[in-house]
Amino acid sequence: MKKLGKTFAIVGALTLLSACGADAQTSSSASSTAVSSEETDANSAASGQEYTDPSELADSYDVVIVGAGGAGMAAAIQAKDAGANPVILEKMPIAGGNTLKSSAGMNASETKFQEAEGIEDSNDLFYEETLAGGKGTNDKELLRYFVDHSAEAIDWLDSMGITLDNLTVTGGMSEKRTHRPTDGSAVGEYLVDGLMRNIHENEIPIFVNADVKEINEVDGQVNGVTVNVEGSEKTIDAKAVVVTTGGFGANMDMIEAYDPALKDYVTTNQEGSTGDGIKMIEALGGQTVDLDKIQIHPTVDQSKSLLITEAVRGEGAILVNADGQRFYNEMDTRDKVSAAIIALPEKSATLVFDAGVKERVTAIDFYASQGLVKSADTIEALAEELSMPEETLAETVATWNDSVAAGKDGAFGRETGMDHDLSTGPYYAIAIAPGIHHTMGGVKINTNTEVISTDDQTIPGLFAAGEVTGGLHGDNRIGGNAVADIIIFGRQAGTKSAAYAAEQE
Repeated sequence: MKKLGKTFAIVGALTLLSACGADAQTSSSASSTAVSSEETDANSAASGQEYTDPSELADSYDVVIVGAGGAGMAAAIQAKDAGANPVILEKMPIAGGNTLKSSAGMNASETKFQEAEGIEDSNDLFYEETLAGGKGTNDKELLRYFVDHSAEAIDWLDSMGITLDNLTVTGGMSEKRTHRPTDGSAVGEYLVDGLMRNIHENEIPIFVNADVKEINEVDGQVNGVTVNVEGSEKTIDAKAVVVTTGGFGANMDMIEAYDPALKDYVTTNQEGSTGDGIKMIEALGGQTVDLDKIQIHPTVDQSKSLLITEAVRGEGAILVNADGQRFYNEMDTRDKVSAAIIALPEKSATLVFDAGVKERVTAIDFYASQGLVKSADTIEALAEELSMPEETLAETVATWNDSVAAGKDGAFGRETGMDHDLSTGPYYAIAIAPGIHHTMGGVKINTNTEVISTDDQTIPGLFAAGEVTGGLHGDNRIGGNAVADIIIFGRQAGTKSAAYAAEQE
């Protein structure tokens, strides 16, 4: 398969990327907050990948996959394994979408890696805690499938050399079920690199700068797409189409339409998260759900719209206000922690942690390279650096350390992320405030990833997975569940679309 050379020539286009979520494409109509080249260059794992030459784009495939984030790549690999001839079309100049910037990890229960560490978890507990996090509004059939297939997804990745055996915890979870790369680094780059490696090993064609404009159908049955490649429109026939274009977290017009209160918030999403897939599916009569459910993440750097991974808190960091005092349970769900920060007079807060946290969360090195981390040898010196009362911050940290030693947070009831105290200098701080992060709403699917129409019927030949879909997360997504979503349902979309395509022979 002829490939384009390594895509360093498109480094300038990397400035389009800035996210921490699942999978997405870009749109020239996007209206989003500024995205810095520093952020994207540091996440340019995909910039060294190779893509199929545009001249090799064929007229027909068994399965066309729209979007090259984690869900799209998982679908392609699974479809090829099932005997289909898939192709991936990606509008961006590089593959990865929001997946490329995912940081915390991938949630899963009853995994072999949990068992190896003696962690007693269950699919039922994972289900109940995710349901509670979503305020009981999650699509229960999707959620049941999700938790019951989470361990299998971890095993599937591991079988392809993508090993997530370093465990931590995110807000709203009571057990360590967030699976990270062995070295504790951000999951996104590692996952995208591993999936791309397997795309190439399976000789699956993947085209970038391939802008799908329309999903085509005849008599209600999907039969391909219309795509713009290098300025020319081309119709590609397909027996099935899988849409994995991500959400709309970078489309500020849509954000404001569904939640006007968020109009001035920064977004962690890359410019590909513009809702293109949702719009194309709506044009075919597809049903949407929960479009007004938009998640803000509590810990976002406001200067570069860069999300600070939840693993920082999961490994022991605390949040303090401008006076150097804790004000809430840092490991509560994202919506509640965000609300607590917004309720502060300054509407912002500071993450405080020690050298131990920094060692356990290697993503902090990247934050430091971006100039986001302040440090000092002592807590008192750090307080001075932050213009906080020295005695107050020192007392806050000392009280927290006592709580860790006692195994009980008497002040705010925190129960997780308390394996280590903050007693190893140097000490560090990152200024944060909430930012737009994930859109829980999208197109309605069933557990076969078939898209449901407005009259509650499946649309023949049309499948979807990842953040373009809605319902799984309910009112609020749990950190680590987006990566699980794209792999679990991406695989399912690949399997089911391949089976459907085979039936059309």
